[in-house]
Amino acid sequence: MHGISAISQRMTEIETMMGLGARPVAATGNAVRFDEVLDAALATTGVRSTTDVRSADGVPAALAVYGNGKVPASALQAVGTTGHRLWGPAAQQLEQLMTAAAREGVTIGITDSYRSFDAQVDVAQRKGLYTQGGLAAEPGTSPHGWGIAVDLDLDAQAQTWMRANAGRFGYVEDTPREPWHWVHRG
Repeated sequence: MHGISAISQRMTEIETMMGLGARPVAATGNAVRFDEVLDAALATTGVRSTTDVRSADGVPAALAVYGNGKVPASALQAVGTTGHRLWGPAAQQLEQLMTAAAREGVTIGITDSYRSFDAQVDVAQRKGLYTQGGLAAEPGTSPHGWGIAVDLDLDAQAQTWMRANAGRFGYVEDTPREPWHWVHRG
């Protein structure tokens, strides 16, 4: 928490120097939540929230503080009643996507979602690294480790539906040789 408090204090100093004045910072108990501090700071830039801010690799700023495969359960959200968890905005949009597909008679299932670092190591050992002809990313680099990727159970109709509609919900098919792998890009 000391690091987050220091960041918050420095942000306040910068705002004061810029003449922006202090902003209210949401807190839980005596602990300041990093994503809320960042959202307050970003408000002056026209960016709505940390869900809008991503690194060049597509990693949401709200998750980058944890590390790939180290996102705590409190930063993830259940995807309906599937038993799978993703970063909140990704989970919400996947639920909307699945509901829209179901309205059109298309069934989309989930076979994998967030992966801890240890789970990424396990998948790499079992399926081999993508760079060596396998189906796993180097542990610590997978979008599954950020809670923004899902592996879907798709028949031909569902695959066609995803390719035509997933973009409306922020999802892209971004991995050659893995038509089941979809990443939330917002």
